[in-house]
Amino acid sequence: MTEPVSYKITPEVPPSYMQKLFDYIYTKYLLPQKQRFTNISRETSTQGDFLSYIIVDAQGKQLLKVEVKSGNPIELKLTPLDPAVSPKVIEEAKQDIVISKQIFKESARKGTVYFAWREGEEVVPEAYEKPEKSFNRLFLETQVLFFIVFIVFGMVIFIALTAFYPEAFWIAPLILMGIQFIFVFYSNNFIARTADWHITKDNPIIHFLEYYLPISEENDFKKKYSRDQLLAIKKEIYDEILAKQGEVDPEEAQKIFLKHGVPCQLENLKAKKVNVYELVKNIADRFRFPMPKIVVSNTMVPNAAASGPSPSRGLVLITTGLLVQLDENEILSVLGHEFGHLKGRDPLILYGLVSAEFLFRFYVLFPLFPLIFSTFLFFVYFWAVMVLIFFIAKFFEARADLVSAIMVGTPQVLAGSLEKIGFQRLLYERTPSFRVQEWLGLDPHPPIYFRVDRLEKLSPEKIKHPLLQSIRDVTKGFIAALKS
Repeated sequence: MTEPVSYKITPEVPPSYMQKLFDYIYTKYLLPQKQRFTNISRETSTQGDFLSYIIVDAQGKQLLKVEVKSGNPIELKLTPLDPAVSPKVIEEAKQDIVISKQIFKESARKGTVYFAWREGEEVVPEAYEKPEKSFNRLFLETQVLFFIVFIVFGMVIFIALTAFYPEAFWIAPLILMGIQFIFVFYSNNFIARTADWHITKDNPIIHFLEYYLPISEENDFKKKYSRDQLLAIKKEIYDEILAKQGEVDPEEAQKIFLKHGVPCQLENLKAKKVNVYELVKNIADRFRFPMPKIVVSNTMVPNAAASGPSPSRGLVLITTGLLVQLDENEILSVLGHEFGHLKGRDPLILYGLVSAEFLFRFYVLFPLFPLIFSTFLFFVYFWAVMVLIFFIAKFFEARADLVSAIMVGTPQVLAGSLEKIGFQRLLYERTPSFRVQEWLGLDPHPPIYFRVDRLEKLSPEKIKHPLLQSIRDVTKGFIAALKS
């Protein structure tokens, strides 16, 4: 391959931050990696900012020339210097810019004030660290964490009944499974009760205002202005602008910031509104599903998840961070993945898998090998079971990617969304040992690099059996990681 490849990448920062973004890529990402990058050049002119460098392999052979030009969007041009350069090298070269941009944006987020509102709802402060309440995490997506908690709970019941009620020992698994099923069946109700906002057809929109602080004030801003002061500004913007005009006007918001003594440049203010109900309805219609319940968690960590035993009892959770960081097409692709879980009834399948292991352990393994449960071997068995369950859960996550590709039809958009959301893992996964760790870790998701590469190459029309295809792909991906 010798023809140049071009990409357009959304900067996601205001123009005033562009020079600092390019400085960051140059000094913090490119220069420290001299074993990968050479001939690094950085220029700034009236036309904007420019970067160029050459990617080399471990032997110093030049593979690819990279040129990056500032703008909205950022323009990326990759020119192969070796006819045998692999698609993997080209993909990683693109990811270098995406990853470094997202790392910079993550750093800039500390100097960014985010406000989110829902009309008619109480004004609540944003959270910046946890993607969702810890109780909710038990019931999201494939609900595998919930099942692991029940495995541990089963061990406690086993020990307690053996000590105090030995005659009831043999019915304990059935009682526990019944309780577990009730939790699975009503998991959507548990999450709905603890959400910040419930989205309805009559009140479908979330409004946002982002204020990127002037670069010179990033470090001092949060020391000067307390959480209560920012909440007062947020409430006044709602009362004086949003409630009266139906949307946030940056110029009017600037006046309120200045009124409260907060220096504010108009170019650093960005307003946005998202019709969450219409986005979810768009995907529900494509799947021919009834509308699920929609709840929003007001946290700036990007995430989305689906819960419920079936499409008719489904619930979709979206964080404000996801709505801010992704555009509408990207949000639709992520929602397609979540609806893939509902379509496959993944929570019920995982419930059946965990229940089968539970019954096997109590009614087969324990009678035949009782000593296992009183020795270190039980911890080895328990760990192996957890690794296996999480590995099987990866089949369902991979299938949800394929279902999104088939129903939404934009696998490359979903790949780009994963690159944005999982940029830190994507960087770590370039180390072969970390890749193996990701495959065997207690995470139901396959590694990001695997999901992105798979989606980039995907032809949705060729997929006949998404689950079987996912089992094959995940198994091949794991074996390839072991060999690398």
